[in-house]
Amino acid sequence: MKQINIDKIYLLLKKWWESIDLSNYEKSNLNKEIISFNQQLFRLKEKQLRIGIYGKAGVGKSSILNLLLNKHEFKTDIINGSTKNIEKKEWSLKFQNLKTIELIDSPGFDFCDIKDPEKIFSQVSNSELILFVIAGDINRNELSQINSFIKNGKKIIIIFNKIDTWKEHEFINIIKNIRLKLPQHIHIPIIFNSKKNIQNEITELINRYGESLLTFNSLQLADNLSLKIKEQRLKRRQLEAQSIIGKFATIKASGVALNPLIFLDIAGGFALDTALVCELSKVYGLNLKGQSARKIVKKISINNILLGASQVGINTSFNLLRKVFLATAPFTHGLSLLPYGPIAIVQAAISVKSTKIIGKLAAKEIFRKSKGYLLDPSQIITKFIMKEPEIFDYTKIYLSNKNSENNFATFLP
Repeated sequence: MKQINIDKIYLLLKKWWESIDLSNYEKSNLNKEIISFNQQLFRLKEKQLRIGIYGKAGVGKSSILNLLLNKHEFKTDIINGSTKNIEKKEWSLKFQNLKTIELIDSPGFDFCDIKDPEKIFSQVSNSELILFVIAGDINRNELSQINSFIKNGKKIIIIFNKIDTWKEHEFINIIKNIRLKLPQHIHIPIIFNSKKNIQNEITELINRYGESLLTFNSLQLADNLSLKIKEQRLKRRQLEAQSIIGKFATIKASGVALNPLIFLDIAGGFALDTALVCELSKVYGLNLKGQSARKIVKKISINNILLGASQVGINTSFNLLRKVFLATAPFTHGLSLLPYGPIAIVQAAISVKSTKIIGKLAAKEIFRKSKGYLLDPSQIITKFIMKEPEIFDYTKIYLSNKNSENNFATFLP
Protein backbone atom coordinates (compact mmCIF):
# COMPACT_ATOMS: atom_id res chain seq x y z
CA MET A 1 0.00 0.00 0.00
CA LYS A 2 1.15 3.51 -0.83
CA GLN A 3 1.68 6.09 1.89
CA ILE A 4 0.33 9.58 1.28
CA ASN A 5 2.70 12.29 0.06
CA ILE A 6 2.20 15.49 2.06
CA ASP A 7 3.83 17.73 -0.57
CA LYS A 8 1.64 16.28 -3.32
CA ILE A 9 -1.53 16.85 -1.26
CA TYR A 10 -0.45 20.44 -0.60
CA LEU A 11 -0.07 21.09 -4.34
CA LEU A 12 -3.45 19.44 -5.07
CA LEU A 13 -5.24 21.57 -2.46
CA LYS A 14 -3.46 24.73 -3.57
CA LYS A 15 -4.47 24.07 -7.18
CA TRP A 16 -8.05 23.29 -6.12
CA TRP A 17 -8.33 26.50 -4.12
CA GLU A 18 -6.87 28.67 -6.87
CA SER A 19 -9.39 27.23 -9.35
CA ILE A 20 -12.42 28.40 -7.33
CA ASP A 21 -13.93 31.68 -8.47
CA LEU A 22 -15.71 33.10 -5.42
CA SER A 23 -18.12 36.01 -5.59
CA ASN A 24 -17.73 38.95 -3.20
CA TYR A 25 -20.81 37.71 -1.37
CA GLU A 26 -19.24 34.29 -0.86
CA LYS A 27 -15.95 35.79 0.27
CA SER A 28 -17.76 37.92 2.83
CA ASN A 29 -20.13 35.25 4.07
CA LEU A 30 -17.48 32.53 4.33
CA ASN A 31 -14.67 34.77 5.57
CA LYS A 32 -14.10 32.76 8.77
CA GLU A 33 -13.91 29.41 6.94
CA ILE A 34 -11.67 30.84 4.20
CA ILE A 35 -9.19 32.23 6.75
CA SER A 36 -9.19 28.92 8.64
CA PHE A 37 -8.50 26.93 5.47
CA ASN A 38 -5.72 29.25 4.27
CA GLN A 39 -4.04 29.03 7.67
CA GLN A 40 -4.26 25.24 7.50
CA LEU A 41 -2.88 25.24 3.95
CA PHE A 42 0.10 27.25 5.22
CA ARG A 43 0.59 24.78 8.10
CA LEU A 44 0.48 21.90 5.63
CA LYS A 45 3.15 23.55 3.50
CA GLU A 46 5.32 24.25 6.54
CA LYS A 47 4.53 20.85 8.11
CA GLN A 48 3.24 22.31 11.37
CA LEU A 49 1.16 19.90 13.44
CA ARG A 50 -1.17 20.94 16.28
CA ILE A 51 -2.01 18.92 19.39
CA GLY A 52 -5.04 20.10 21.39
CA ILE A 53 -5.80 19.02 24.93
CA TYR A 54 -9.36 18.80 26.23
CA GLY A 55 -11.30 17.66 29.28
CA LYS A 56 -13.12 18.78 32.39
CA ALA A 57 -11.76 21.46 34.68
CA GLY A 58 -9.24 20.21 37.23
CA VAL A 59 -8.19 16.98 35.50
CA GLY A 60 -4.61 18.25 34.98
CA LYS A 61 -4.51 19.24 31.30
CA SER A 62 -1.91 21.99 31.71
CA SER A 63 0.29 19.75 33.86
CA ILE A 64 0.37 17.09 31.15
CA LEU A 65 1.43 19.61 28.52
CA ASN A 66 4.19 20.81 30.86
CA LEU A 67 5.36 17.18 31.12
CA LEU A 68 5.61 17.00 27.34
CA LEU A 69 7.55 20.28 27.19
CA ASN A 70 9.68 19.21 30.13
CA LYS A 71 9.27 22.68 31.64
CA HIS A 72 6.60 24.83 33.28
CA GLU A 73 5.14 26.79 30.34
CA PHE A 74 1.39 26.42 30.96
CA LYS A 75 -0.08 27.92 34.10
CA THR A 76 -1.18 25.46 36.79
CA ASP A 77 -2.79 26.10 40.16
CA ILE A 78 -4.07 24.19 43.16
CA ILE A 79 -7.47 25.68 42.34
CA ASN A 80 -9.37 23.93 39.56
CA GLY A 81 -9.87 25.88 36.35
CA SER A 82 -6.66 27.95 36.29
CA THR A 83 -6.78 28.01 32.47
CA LYS A 84 -9.38 30.54 31.36
CA ASN A 85 -8.58 30.87 27.65
CA ILE A 86 -6.90 28.98 24.82
CA GLU A 87 -3.11 29.05 25.27
CA LYS A 88 -0.50 27.87 22.74
CA LYS A 89 3.16 26.88 23.03
CA GLU A 90 5.63 25.38 20.58
CA TRP A 91 7.12 21.98 21.35
CA SER A 92 10.77 22.19 20.35
CA LEU A 93 11.33 18.43 20.21
CA LYS A 94 12.42 17.23 16.77
CA PHE A 95 10.13 14.87 14.84
CA GLN A 96 10.44 12.95 11.60
CA ASN A 97 8.93 14.75 8.56
CA LEU A 98 7.47 17.56 10.71
CA LYS A 99 9.07 20.96 11.32
CA THR A 100 7.10 22.21 14.35
CA ILE A 101 4.52 20.99 16.88
CA GLU A 102 2.10 23.40 18.54
CA LEU A 103 0.51 22.44 21.86
CA ILE A 104 -2.92 23.97 22.56
CA ASP A 105 -4.20 24.18 26.14
CA SER A 106 -7.92 24.72 26.75
CA PRO A 107 -10.18 25.55 29.70
CA GLY A 108 -12.30 22.75 31.17
CA PHE A 109 -15.38 22.34 28.98
CA ASP A 110 -17.54 22.26 32.14
CA PHE A 111 -16.04 25.48 33.53
CA CYS A 112 -18.86 27.97 34.16
CA ASP A 113 -16.81 31.10 33.31
CA ILE A 114 -16.10 30.14 29.69
CA LYS A 115 -17.52 32.89 27.48
CA ASP A 116 -17.68 30.94 24.22
CA PRO A 117 -17.49 27.13 24.78
CA GLU A 118 -18.29 26.39 21.13
CA LYS A 119 -15.32 28.47 20.01
CA ILE A 120 -13.08 26.59 22.46
CA PHE A 121 -14.33 23.25 21.14
CA SER A 122 -13.86 24.40 17.55
CA GLN A 123 -10.26 25.50 18.11
CA VAL A 124 -9.34 22.22 19.76
CA SER A 125 -11.28 20.26 17.12
CA ASN A 126 -9.20 21.90 14.38
CA SER A 127 -6.10 20.22 15.85
CA GLU A 128 -4.61 17.16 14.17
CA LEU A 129 -4.43 15.18 17.43
CA ILE A 130 -6.56 15.54 20.56
CA LEU A 131 -5.46 14.48 24.03
CA PHE A 132 -8.63 13.93 26.07
CA VAL A 133 -7.72 13.99 29.76
CA ILE A 134 -9.75 12.17 32.43
CA ALA A 135 -9.20 11.59 36.15
CA GLY A 136 -11.67 8.74 36.69
CA ASP A 137 -14.57 7.00 35.02
CA ILE A 138 -16.01 9.06 32.16
CA ASN A 139 -19.44 10.60 32.63
CA ARG A 140 -22.15 11.34 30.07
CA ASN A 141 -20.80 14.80 29.23
CA GLU A 142 -17.27 13.51 28.65
CA LEU A 143 -18.55 10.69 26.46
CA SER A 144 -20.60 13.18 24.44
CA GLN A 145 -17.52 15.34 23.83
CA ILE A 146 -15.46 12.29 22.82
CA ASN A 147 -18.15 11.16 20.37
CA SER A 148 -18.30 14.66 18.86
CA PHE A 149 -14.57 14.56 18.12
CA ILE A 150 -14.83 11.06 16.65
CA LYS A 151 -17.78 12.11 14.49
CA ASN A 152 -15.59 14.87 13.07
CA GLY A 153 -12.95 12.29 12.18
CA LYS A 154 -10.49 13.38 14.87
CA LYS A 155 -7.75 11.15 16.21
CA ILE A 156 -8.12 10.95 20.01
CA ILE A 157 -5.88 9.65 22.78
CA ILE A 158 -7.35 9.37 26.27
CA ILE A 159 -4.90 10.22 29.05
CA PHE A 160 -5.82 8.88 32.48
CA ASN A 161 -4.40 11.38 34.96
CA LYS A 162 -4.21 11.26 38.78
CA ILE A 163 -4.23 7.46 38.86
CA ASP A 164 -2.61 7.50 42.31
CA THR A 165 -5.95 8.60 43.80
CA TRP A 166 -7.43 5.18 43.03
CA LYS A 167 -6.78 1.75 44.52
CA GLU A 168 -5.64 -0.94 42.11
CA HIS A 169 -8.94 -2.85 41.96
CA GLU A 170 -10.87 0.42 41.55
CA PHE A 171 -8.57 1.49 38.73
CA ILE A 172 -9.04 -1.83 36.90
CA ASN A 173 -12.85 -1.56 37.15
CA ILE A 174 -12.78 2.04 35.92
CA ILE A 175 -10.77 1.07 32.82
CA LYS A 176 -13.23 -1.76 32.09
CA ASN A 177 -16.18 0.64 32.41
CA ILE A 178 -14.51 3.20 30.14
CA ARG A 179 -13.87 0.56 27.47
CA LEU A 180 -17.51 -0.50 27.57
CA LYS A 181 -18.71 3.09 27.15
CA LEU A 182 -16.39 4.02 24.29
CA PRO A 183 -17.41 3.29 20.67
CA GLN A 184 -16.57 -0.31 19.84
CA HIS A 185 -15.95 0.22 16.11
CA ILE A 186 -12.76 2.23 16.64
CA HIS A 187 -9.68 1.85 18.80
CA ILE A 188 -9.03 4.72 21.21
CA PRO A 189 -5.72 4.38 23.11
CA ILE A 190 -5.76 5.01 26.88
CA ILE A 191 -2.42 6.22 28.29
CA PHE A 192 -1.66 6.34 32.01
CA ASN A 193 0.04 9.49 33.21
CA SER A 194 3.71 9.29 33.95
CA LYS A 195 6.32 11.59 32.47
CA LYS A 196 8.23 8.91 30.59
CA ASN A 197 5.10 7.06 29.49
CA ILE A 198 3.33 10.08 28.01
CA GLN A 199 6.40 11.47 26.24
CA ASN A 200 7.29 8.12 24.69
CA GLU A 201 3.75 7.24 23.60
CA ILE A 202 2.96 10.59 22.01
CA THR A 203 6.40 10.99 20.42
CA GLU A 204 6.11 7.55 18.84
CA LEU A 205 2.58 8.29 17.59
CA ILE A 206 3.58 11.62 16.04
CA ASN A 207 6.61 10.11 14.32
CA ARG A 208 4.42 7.36 12.90
CA TYR A 209 1.15 9.18 12.13
CA GLY A 210 1.95 12.91 12.30
CA GLU A 211 2.31 13.54 8.57
CA SER A 212 -0.85 11.57 7.81
CA LEU A 213 -2.83 13.37 10.54
CA LEU A 214 -1.76 16.78 9.24
CA THR A 215 -2.68 15.81 5.68
CA PHE A 216 -6.06 14.38 6.62
CA ASN A 217 -6.97 17.43 8.74
CA SER A 218 -6.11 19.73 5.83
CA LEU A 219 -8.32 17.70 3.51
CA GLN A 220 -11.15 17.87 6.04
CA LEU A 221 -11.02 21.66 6.29
CA ALA A 222 -10.93 21.92 2.48
CA ASP A 223 -13.88 19.55 2.22
CA ASN A 224 -15.92 21.44 4.83
CA LEU A 225 -15.26 24.71 3.00
CA SER A 226 -16.28 23.20 -0.34
CA LEU A 227 -19.52 21.92 1.20
CA LYS A 228 -20.39 25.38 2.48
CA ILE A 229 -19.65 26.93 -0.92
CA LYS A 230 -21.77 24.30 -2.65
CA GLU A 231 -24.62 24.74 -0.16
CA GLN A 232 -24.70 28.52 -0.59
CA ARG A 233 -24.63 28.29 -4.37
CA LEU A 234 -27.36 25.67 -4.45
CA LYS A 235 -29.59 27.76 -2.18
CA ARG A 236 -29.30 30.75 -4.50
CA ARG A 237 -29.80 28.64 -7.60
CA GLN A 238 -32.76 26.91 -6.04
CA LEU A 239 -34.73 30.17 -6.13
CA GLU A 240 -33.63 30.88 -9.70
CA ALA A 241 -34.56 27.35 -10.84
CA GLN A 242 -37.97 27.53 -9.14
CA SER A 243 -38.69 30.78 -10.94
CA ILE A 244 -37.79 29.25 -14.32
CA ILE A 245 -39.94 26.16 -13.66
CA GLY A 246 -42.87 28.37 -12.68
CA LYS A 247 -42.52 30.42 -15.86
CA PHE A 248 -42.49 27.36 -18.11
CA ALA A 249 -45.40 25.78 -16.21
CA THR A 250 -47.50 28.90 -16.86
CA ILE A 251 -46.64 28.94 -20.57
CA LYS A 252 -47.41 25.25 -21.01
CA ALA A 253 -50.67 25.47 -19.05
CA SER A 254 -51.86 28.37 -21.19
CA GLY A 255 -50.98 26.57 -24.41
CA VAL A 256 -52.66 23.31 -23.42
CA ALA A 257 -55.82 25.04 -22.23
CA LEU A 258 -56.24 27.15 -25.39
CA ASN A 259 -54.88 24.88 -28.11
CA PRO A 260 -57.51 22.61 -29.72
CA LEU A 261 -55.05 20.47 -31.70
CA ILE A 262 -53.76 17.31 -30.03
CA PHE A 263 -50.49 16.96 -31.93
CA LEU A 264 -49.59 20.58 -31.22
CA ASP A 265 -50.19 19.98 -27.50
CA ILE A 266 -47.81 17.02 -27.45
CA ALA A 267 -45.15 18.57 -29.69
CA GLY A 268 -45.38 21.95 -27.99
CA GLY A 269 -45.22 20.42 -24.52
CA PHE A 270 -42.13 18.38 -25.41
CA ALA A 271 -40.46 21.46 -26.92
CA LEU A 272 -41.19 23.50 -23.78
CA ASP A 273 -39.86 20.72 -21.54
CA THR A 274 -36.68 20.62 -23.62
CA ALA A 275 -36.31 24.39 -23.37
CA LEU A 276 -36.89 24.14 -19.61
CA VAL A 277 -34.08 21.60 -19.24
CA CYS A 278 -31.76 23.83 -21.29
CA GLU A 279 -32.51 26.81 -19.03
CA LEU A 280 -32.01 24.75 -15.86
CA SER A 281 -28.70 23.44 -17.16
CA LYS A 282 -27.44 27.03 -17.44
CA VAL A 283 -28.42 27.66 -13.83
CA TYR A 284 -26.37 24.66 -12.65
CA GLY A 285 -23.40 25.34 -14.91
CA LEU A 286 -23.82 22.46 -17.38
CA ASN A 287 -25.24 24.42 -20.37
CA LEU A 288 -26.83 21.51 -22.27
CA LYS A 289 -27.65 21.66 -25.97
CA GLY A 290 -31.01 20.65 -27.46
CA GLN A 291 -30.19 17.00 -28.16
CA SER A 292 -28.83 16.35 -24.66
CA ALA A 293 -31.80 18.16 -23.11
CA ARG A 294 -34.26 16.06 -25.14
CA LYS A 295 -32.56 12.88 -23.92
CA ILE A 296 -33.09 13.96 -20.32
CA VAL A 297 -36.77 14.75 -20.97
CA LYS A 298 -37.29 11.34 -22.59
CA LYS A 299 -35.44 9.56 -19.79
CA ILE A 300 -37.55 11.31 -17.14
CA SER A 301 -40.83 10.58 -18.95
CA ILE A 302 -39.95 6.91 -19.52
CA ASN A 303 -38.80 6.35 -15.93
CA ASN A 304 -41.91 8.01 -14.50
CA ILE A 305 -45.05 6.20 -15.71
CA LEU A 306 -47.50 8.67 -14.20
CA LEU A 307 -45.63 11.59 -15.71
CA GLY A 308 -45.61 9.95 -19.15
CA ALA A 309 -49.32 9.21 -18.90
CA SER A 310 -50.17 12.79 -17.94
CA GLN A 311 -47.98 14.15 -20.72
CA VAL A 312 -49.58 12.04 -23.47
CA GLY A 313 -52.44 9.76 -22.45
CA ILE A 314 -54.48 11.98 -20.14
CA ASN A 315 -54.05 15.13 -22.20
CA THR A 316 -54.92 13.25 -25.39
CA SER A 317 -58.12 11.91 -23.80
CA PHE A 318 -59.12 15.36 -22.59
CA ASN A 319 -58.43 16.87 -26.01
CA LEU A 320 -60.64 14.26 -27.67
CA LEU A 321 -63.45 15.09 -25.22
CA ARG A 322 -63.08 18.78 -25.99
CA LYS A 323 -63.32 18.09 -29.74
CA VAL A 324 -66.46 16.01 -29.16
CA PHE A 325 -68.00 18.84 -27.15
CA LEU A 326 -67.17 21.31 -29.90
CA ALA A 327 -68.56 19.04 -32.64
CA THR A 328 -71.86 18.39 -30.81
CA ALA A 329 -72.41 22.01 -29.76
CA PRO A 330 -74.79 22.85 -32.73
CA PHE A 331 -76.99 19.85 -31.90
CA THR A 332 -77.19 20.55 -28.15
CA HIS A 333 -77.77 24.30 -28.52
CA GLY A 334 -74.38 24.90 -26.88
CA LEU A 335 -75.06 22.81 -23.76
CA SER A 336 -72.22 20.44 -24.60
CA LEU A 337 -69.79 23.34 -24.24
CA LEU A 338 -70.47 23.64 -20.52
CA PRO A 339 -67.81 21.03 -19.50
CA TYR A 340 -65.32 22.55 -21.99
CA GLY A 341 -64.02 25.17 -19.57
CA PRO A 342 -63.54 22.86 -16.53
CA ILE A 343 -61.73 20.30 -18.71
CA ALA A 344 -59.39 22.98 -20.00
CA ILE A 345 -58.71 24.05 -16.42
CA VAL A 346 -57.97 20.44 -15.38
CA GLN A 347 -55.61 20.07 -18.36
CA ALA A 348 -53.84 23.26 -17.38
CA ALA A 349 -53.47 22.01 -13.78
CA ILE A 350 -52.05 18.69 -15.01
CA SER A 351 -49.60 20.56 -17.25
CA VAL A 352 -48.45 22.72 -14.34
CA LYS A 353 -47.94 19.66 -12.14
CA SER A 354 -46.10 17.66 -14.81
CA THR A 355 -43.86 20.62 -15.65
CA LYS A 356 -42.91 21.03 -12.01
CA ILE A 357 -42.12 17.32 -11.75
CA ILE A 358 -39.99 17.43 -14.90
CA GLY A 359 -38.23 20.55 -13.62
CA LYS A 360 -37.38 18.97 -10.27
CA LEU A 361 -36.22 15.68 -11.77
CA ALA A 362 -34.27 17.47 -14.50
CA ALA A 363 -32.53 19.69 -11.92
CA LYS A 364 -31.52 16.60 -9.97
CA GLU A 365 -30.19 14.89 -13.11
CA ILE A 366 -28.35 18.02 -14.24
CA PHE A 367 -26.83 18.51 -10.79
CA ARG A 368 -25.63 14.90 -10.83
CA LYS A 369 -23.98 15.41 -14.23
CA SER A 370 -22.64 18.87 -13.49
CA LYS A 371 -18.95 19.36 -12.78
CA GLY A 372 -19.03 23.09 -12.18
CA TYR A 373 -20.28 22.95 -8.59
CA LEU A 374 -18.98 19.60 -7.45
CA LEU A 375 -16.21 21.14 -5.35
CA ASP A 376 -15.31 17.95 -3.56
CA PRO A 377 -11.92 17.38 -1.92
CA SER A 378 -13.51 14.30 -0.33
CA GLN A 379 -12.62 12.57 -3.59
CA ILE A 380 -9.00 12.97 -2.50
CA ILE A 381 -9.90 11.78 1.00
CA THR A 382 -11.50 8.67 -0.50
CA LYS A 383 -8.14 7.88 -2.12
CA PHE A 384 -6.36 8.54 1.15
CA ILE A 385 -4.59 5.17 1.26
CA MET A 386 -2.18 4.63 4.15
CA LYS A 387 -0.46 1.85 5.97
CA GLU A 388 -1.98 2.87 9.32
CA PRO A 389 -5.45 1.29 9.71
CA GLU A 390 -6.24 3.40 12.78
CA ILE A 391 -6.07 6.63 10.80
CA PHE A 392 -8.00 5.04 7.96
CA ASP A 393 -10.81 4.16 10.39
CA TYR A 394 -11.17 7.83 11.35
CA THR A 395 -11.28 8.72 7.65
CA LYS A 396 -14.13 6.28 7.07
CA ILE A 397 -16.08 7.65 10.05
CA TYR A 398 -15.73 11.22 8.79
CA LEU A 399 -16.88 10.32 5.27
CA SER A 400 -19.77 8.22 6.58
CA ASN A 401 -21.08 11.04 8.80
CA LYS A 402 -20.59 13.61 6.05
CA ASN A 403 -22.54 11.57 3.51
CA SER A 404 -25.43 11.00 5.92
CA GLU A 405 -25.72 14.67 6.92
CA ASN A 406 -25.10 16.57 3.68
CA ASN A 407 -28.10 15.81 1.51
CA PHE A 408 -28.04 18.46 -1.19
CA ALA A 409 -31.34 17.25 -2.60
CA THR A 410 -33.00 19.62 -0.11
CA PHE A 411 -31.43 22.56 -1.98
CA LEU A 412 -32.79 21.50 -5.38
CA PRO A 413 -36.10 22.97 -6.63
